[in-house]
Amino acid sequence: QVQLVESGGGLVQAGGSLRLSCAASGRTFRSATMGWFRQAPGKERAFVAAVSWSGGRTAYADSVAGRSTVSRDNAKNTVYLQMSSLNLEDTAVYYCAADLRSHSGPISRLSGDYLSWGQGTQVTVSS
Repeated sequence: QVQLVESGGGLVQAGGSLRLSCAASGRTFRSATMGWFRQAPGKERAFVAAVSWSGGRTAYADSVAGRSTVSRDNAKNTVYLQMSSLNLEDTAVYYCAADLRSHSGPISRLSGDYLSWGQGTQVTVSS
């Protein structure tokens, strides 16, 4: 198992940027695909981005592609999500999650494939 703690959320003006961090503990982190999901009020949890165990492959939701970068530093056991050009629709609780299955396949966008989750960090975009 992997224990995950997100940070970096807060109140941001529309058009601004932020970087979320996810600190992980546990020996399996370095072999896990790491994902970011978000859940807005009244909506289901949705995939945002993910990065493979080596950092060599990434995947993004269409809603954030082109203005977001997901990365990881395995030496620091940390995953990052850099987002820019934030808009009101980005307001949500952002969760970090770990997919501990074999990492030879494609990156999953399904929340059910991620078995370890952080507690979430709130991102609020204001106009």
